[in-house]
Amino acid sequence: MSPRDSGPVLFVPPPAMSSAVTARLARQLPSSIYRTPCRRTYATELPRPPPSVHPEPETYAHTSRPRTYVKVPSAPRRPLPSIPRRWPAVLAFAAVGVCGWAVFFTYVTNQEKVTSSVVQQMLRSMKSSEHLHDYLGDAIRPVPEWWLNGDPWIHGRVNQINGSIDLSFKIKGSKGTGTVYFTSVRREKGEPFVILRFRVIGDDGTIINLTA
Repeated sequence: MSPRDSGPVLFVPPPAMSSAVTARLARQLPSSIYRTPCRRTYATELPRPPPSVHPEPETYAHTSRPRTYVKVPSAPRRPLPSIPRRWPAVLAFAAVGVCGWAVFFTYVTNQEKVTSSVVQQMLRSMKSSEHLHDYLGDAIRPVPEWWLNGDPWIHGRVNQINGSIDLSFKIKGSKGTGTVYFTSVRREKGEPFVILRFRVIGDDGTIINLTA
């Protein structure tokens, strides 16, 4: 049994120890060992009574809101780098591409009209017409355009599949210039084309029919 459970501690010498040794040990030990009892602690001891002054309860009018537990320090603000605008360059390239495609398509379409069999037959008919030679003179030919590399600009369309041809372009000779108009249609599939208009109108208003 420990001294905490046995109450006052008393020094009891063993039986084999002599009286002289016992007296020496008694003088060396403090006297509090013989007199001071140890305090016992029991499990049935009641806890301390609650304090007489209670803290004032804190009430809340609204529900609680979540908030950050740790406040992260904000980084110093630096000016954002300026991003160059790319849409003007993209728009310029797109415009150039569309314009180039339109010019190329127009040039190719006009070349198809110039080299078509209809235009070549029209030129042969005009060169062999005596009335047109008397009005325009010799060397009857289409008027070339510099932006078409010397080829004439032909207005209208040549659609032999659908049976519709309607053309006009400038011509000139040694005496003057004029504009030739040619219109031909095919009423039904398999039938030949019928010429509705084939005439030259000079710059002075003179009309020369080439259908007769």
